[in-house]
Amino acid sequence: MNQNRTIHDGISSRVDGNGPDGNNSGSNIGGTSRLQHCGQTQSCRTRDVRSQQQVRHHIGSVVKQPPHSEPADLVRRALDFKTQGTQCYKDKKYREAIGKYHRALLEMKGLCRVLGDPDTSSKSPTLALSNISKTSLTDEQKGAMENAELECYNSLAACLLQMELVNYERVKEYCLKVLRKEGENFKALYRSGVAYYHLGDFQKALHYLKESHKQQPSDTNVIRYIQLTEMKIRRSTQREKEAS
Repeated sequence: MNQNRTIHDGISSRVDGNGPDGNNSGSNIGGTSRLQHCGQTQSCRTRDVRSQQQVRHHIGSVVKQPPHSEPADLVRRALDFKTQGTQCYKDKKYREAIGKYHRALLEMKGLCRVLGDPDTSSKSPTLALSNISKTSLTDEQKGAMENAELECYNSLAACLLQMELVNYERVKEYCLKVLRKEGENFKALYRSGVAYYHLGDFQKALHYLKESHKQQPSDTNVIRYIQLTEMKIRRSTQREKEAS
């Protein structure tokens, strides 16, 4: 009987997960309870500390928000980025130049938003400026922004033409933006002609190339592209005649 009781007690001890000493068992259970309680308390304290930190961070972020940029600062930054882009282009760092010109245009769009036009995504920045009735810009600053915008688009087209894989559609887009403001801009006319030529629209290519030729009749690049375009048109006409 004693042996059976010992075995039974041993089994009971293993099932309970405690040692053979009953006092130790009670001590372990109590210790586990205290550890759980301490863990819960520590967890609560940790959550409280984190909550306080988040509140302080939120308050700090609200207090430390930078003030809106002044229009004059945006004008200065736009012109600075445009100048940096020009230097990158001269150094043949065309990708960096593209980034600088885009930053300049973004500053111009930011200027429009500051002055009261929230939607500049589909409009020319200087066109948006002209539609704002009241601005703090001087006529000189407005003129500088208009010239800078045209230079940025013209220069973006020039940079793209230096790429190994040229996006002629984008070149055309930038040049047409310039021509909407300056219809006789030689570089935009010539590059539009080049873009249309490589896009396969030879009639439009010839139109823009001839317009650029009026501006600079002795430019050899213009003359060469006119000859190439006219040759393409003659071949296309000949194929149409043969097909009919």
